[in-house]
Amino acid sequence: SKRCIDTQAERKSRKLFARFIPDKSALATARAEYDIYSRIPAPARIDRTWDNGTESSCHLLVDEALGMLTYYADPYSSWQRGTNENRNGRIRRYLPKGTSFDDLSDADLQAIVDEINDTPLKVLGWETPNEVWYRELGKVMSKTSHPETSVALTN
Repeated sequence: SKRCIDTQAERKSRKLFARFIPDKSALATARAEYDIYSRIPAPARIDRTWDNGTESSCHLLVDEALGMLTYYADPYSSWQRGTNENRNGRIRRYLPKGTSFDDLSDADLQAIVDEINDTPLKVLGWETPNEVWYRELGKVMSKTSHPETSVALTN
């Protein structure tokens, strides 16, 4: 199957966002990225980091539409995107390599993502990614009302 999963992880909260895409093409990836980031309030979407795959060649479509910046990790340096690689590994616990995605629905994938985002993490002081995400999102949104607050979420 050519169907694959596009994943993004927010760095501070470790919250995972994932979407099925029909193939690894740049256009399909850009659509998934737009879908993910357009649902995040503008003050919380600042930038994102990619590896150097060809699937990111249409990143400017998303960047310009949503006012984001894109950074690239160095070649063969997956450790520079460690949170995303960790989240991909968590998905692999549910969907091992070789698993066909053809019979999985968006709801199936979302159930996996929800379970991952509701799992407490030591790095977060045993809070869940969702708990940290919503707390920090509240700070970011209050910053737009109260400019003296200074917090930013990034991807």
